Amino acid sequence: MWKKTAIFITLIIIFVGYVHFTTGDGKFEPVGRLAFVKLANPDMYPGHPHSRLLAEYLKSHGSNCALVVHYGGSSNYRSYMEGDVLLLQLAYVEKKQYTTGINWSEVWNEGIYGVPSDKWTYRTDGIEFQTLDEALAYLEKRAEEHGHKGPIPLFYHGTVREGNVMINQGCGFPLYYHIIRREYGPLAAYYYVIKGFFFPYIYNPYSNFEIKNADALQYYYTHNMLNYE
Repeated sequence: MWKKTAIFITLIIIFVGYVHFTTGDGKFEPVGRLAFVKLANPDMYPGHPHSRLLAEYLKSHGSNCALVVHYGGSSNYRSYMEGDVLLLQLAYVEKKQYTTGINWSEVWNEGIYGVPSDKWTYRTDGIEFQTLDEALAYLEKRAEEHGHKGPIPLFYHGTVREGNVMINQGCGFPLYYHIIRREYGPLAAYYYVIKGFFFPYIYNPYSNFEIKNADALQYYYTHNMLNYE
């Protein structure tokens, strides 16, 4: 029994080492989910809780820039400064009507085969891009102009408007998966998706509050009671 266990652990170590080796020189460093529900609207805005949380995490890990991906709503998804940290934003814009629930058939198909290249358009800084390549090239240039070196830390916003916040991975998750798979392949994408699930439990000090009060916060958000305008 111990031999099988040892072999299994060895294979896991080899796999993790392979993934980190293949992504070490890449353009993006997948980190994970930022939050469960909105605490304010907009909450990716200078001085707001999740924005400050992200900037503090980045500074403590030696980075001055990150990319947060979203589901595209009415926002321009403008990049902004949180202190001396540049927070880049990118949204995927669906060509079909948005639904708050999970389409498990779609999740299964795209998890195995990837996201069709013509499914979305992309928005950042109020600019609409027809391809992901164009959008990411624009954002990489912005990071470079800010003086960022190395892979750009990559997060998905993760907030959920309706339903179970622990099952539904929320805002931006499909684009997060799509970018990782596109850059590093499906095996790395599966690994970083699983790893990214745990980020808010470890680094988000609001996580317990968000999970316990998810229903109320979702109600406040969908009824325009969290707006800071």
